[in-house]
Amino acid sequence: MKMNCWLTLGVMIAMSAVAQDNTNTLPPIPAPSPAVAPAPSTPAPAVEPAPKAAPVKKKHKAAPAKPINESAVTLVPGPAEVAANINARGQAGLKGEVVSHLKKGQTVTVLDQINLDKHKANEPAQWAKITLPSSTHVWINSKYVDAASKTVSAKKLNMRGGPGENFSVLGVVERGTAVNVITTKGDWMQIDPPGNSYAFVAAMYLKQEATATAPAPTPVPEPQTMAAAPSEPTAPPVRVVSHEGVVRAVGSIVAPTKYELYDPATDVNINYLYTTSPTLDLSRYVNMRIIVTGEEGLDARWKDTPLINIQSIQVIEQNAVPHVILRSPRQSQAH
Repeated sequence: MKMNCWLTLGVMIAMSAVAQDNTNTLPPIPAPSPAVAPAPSTPAPAVEPAPKAAPVKKKHKAAPAKPINESAVTLVPGPAEVAANINARGQAGLKGEVVSHLKKGQTVTVLDQINLDKHKANEPAQWAKITLPSSTHVWINSKYVDAASKTVSAKKLNMRGGPGENFSVLGVVERGTAVNVITTKGDWMQIDPPGNSYAFVAAMYLKQEATATAPAPTPVPEPQTMAAAPSEPTAPPVRVVSHEGVVRAVGSIVAPTKYELYDPATDVNINYLYTTSPTLDLSRYVNMRIIVTGEEGLDARWKDTPLINIQSIQVIEQNAVPHVILRSPRQSQAH
């Protein structure tokens, strides 16, 4: 019995010693934690290379306008030939809008010459005021035109280069003037141009025939001591004159010419107008007061009927009389 107790006691002591030894061992290694995938490294944002600065363009100063090589021009009222294809404008200068186109070789009638005091370097300084070609139309305000009779009701009505008051004035029509309507646009109507409408072209592109000069007087021969042989009869010297009057058409088929110069105050003929120039259209001068210069002579059929071979024409007044009087040459008188 005692033996069993001692054995039991020995076993318990032994187990106690073993248990004591186990308390001095290293702590158990903890179980590894579940593997955590490393966070993917965020790639650094790609840095785009800075764009190359565009080369700075040097601003070049605009070259100054090249002046026009314009020679001095002297024009006189009368016909002129267009020397190139050019524009006709509503005012003298490039500020005027284009109202018509003229072709090389076309004939126009010069009314006056305008020389600009101030103009741009690339702009002509010399301009010609010309009669507007009959193929070019003008515009008037339809409020001042009688719808029934198609006549102007205002005392004076401006003709313009387009349908509006912002266009240039190309002349005036007076009360009672009949108009031929081409088309309408709002309050404006386009009409055929009356004879007193005008436009402007650069004078350098017009050319005129040189004005003829009177021949030199025949020298007087030296006195001779011997009797001179009878000479051939000589023609009378040429007589160059200048007359002022109004132009009108002559209706008589026996008149020496189709147009005459007369005095509207007395209704008396001054000269029949004659020309050999193919570019001089006398119909454009009807009802105009002019000064005509030329060689004066007498018609072969009626010795008291004077006519003048025109050398130059100067317009004094564009609308001197409201109508044309037709007369026969035998009713004309010279003075």
